[in-house]
Amino acid sequence: MKVVVDYDLCEANAICMQQAPEVFRVEEDDTLTVLLEDVPADLQEKAREAERLCPRQAIKLEG
Repeated sequence: MKVVVDYDLCEANAICMQQAPEVFRVEEDDTLTVLLEDVPADLQEKAREAERLCPRQAIKLEG
């Protein structure tokens, strides 16, 4: 499963980081960093929850 972020939509509000800190990190300058573009099976549930809770729907999971 691959993480795709639309950075034009992303507000870096850290909801994704709260759900899946192994996958997402919001930097001090309020930018989002994807730590794992290819999400391993054991983190996919967390990544799906981060995608679902993103208020701007900026996160998409493919595959």
